[in-house]
Amino acid sequence: MCGRYVSSSTPDEIARYFDADEQPERPLEPSWNVAPTDDVYVVLERDQVRVVAEHHWGLVPFWAKSPAIGTKMINARADGLATKGAFKDSFARKRCIVPADGFYEWDQIPGQKVKQPYLITRRSGEPLAFAGLWASWRPPGDQGDERLRSTTIITTEANDLMRRVHDRMPVILPASAWDEWLDPGNDDVESLGRLLVPAPADLLTMRPVSTEVNNVRNQGPHLIDPVEAPPVQGSLLDAGGTEG
Repeated sequence: MCGRYVSSSTPDEIARYFDADEQPERPLEPSWNVAPTDDVYVVLERDQVRVVAEHHWGLVPFWAKSPAIGTKMINARADGLATKGAFKDSFARKRCIVPADGFYEWDQIPGQKVKQPYLITRRSGEPLAFAGLWASWRPPGDQGDERLRSTTIITTEANDLMRRVHDRMPVILPASAWDEWLDPGNDDVESLGRLLVPAPADLLTMRPVSTEVNNVRNQGPHLIDPVEAPPVQGSLLDAGGTEG
């Protein structure tokens, strides 16, 4: 799954990296502890133009009675997108990329209630391109122009690196797949589904970071500083320690 991540790049940096022509007028504050229900950046295609936009994290389908449903829709399993009512419309017509500078996953510390967070980033230091879906919602009966635009991050089975701490991970799209994924005119869900696979393990690196990350109220670049790894329940130590 993906329940917390880092978004410290500016809209201009995101636009340059993803070759987008438009970006928000008022940027979001950088966050080293992005949490569900936060406003986040997405990259999508609108009128044949690639843009950086701001969406609510937690998908709210167009048919929802209340935006509260979004708290249960922060992630979407890749294997159910074409059939699940909450996601199938967006999978066919409203796909996006959720840019991230890294994401967190946790492992249990033996004998303690607290869990040890790990930061996963690209080895090259470049941004990650999470496969995402988006939706547009307005309250039932409201005919106004104001809409809530929201997003969810697609997950798949874990690769060898991620399997040390969790059995799932976000889908990370290579640059070669961006055009196909973002094209709203492409409704070939079978072909699109073939893109939703685990990223190569050697693309990523993992390191333990401060347990301050465990509290969503904590912020700051110090959250991604490496710390000494404690003994863990999983197989990190058996596999020779953390990467990087």
